[in-house]
Amino acid sequence: MIKQFDESSYTWDGVDTLVYKQDGSPFKDVTRQVLFNGAKDIPCQFRYFEVKPGGYSTLERHDHTHMVMIFRGHGQVLLDDKVTDIKVGDFIEIPSRMVHQFRANKGDYVGFLCLVNLDRDKVQVLQPDEIEAMKAKNDVVKAFLESC
Repeated sequence: MIKQFDESSYTWDGVDTLVYKQDGSPFKDVTRQVLFNGAKDIPCQFRYFEVKPGGYSTLERHDHTHMVMIFRGHGQVLLDDKVTDIKVGDFIEIPSRMVHQFRANKGDYVGFLCLVNLDRDKVQVLQPDEIEAMKAKNDVVKAFLESC
């Protein structure tokens, strides 16, 4: 099966563009497309997320691992206590329990492909006291977290 990619819209034929999340998590200007939703011999989901310029994903963690490849644009990612510039082609492993957030804060989109196991836990949004503790440990993280 082939799902043709449209370079002008960053969409695939027959794939719906959905709201990023519908669980009340804080985010801004993010969509998702589910490109593959598992099969008997490959119990994983392969998705494309797109963050519009100025947008950001939820600041979160979970008990499952993610594999992410930047597919469009550039921005930044927060991984625990480090903020890193990201661009097309960068591959990011997000281990279990690692706090993370993607931001399109460099004047461009950040689009990324994401591979996860179908059998996974729910997202854990950080509580205000956890965010304050992160800020207290690292000035770069503090500036990043206070910038949106």
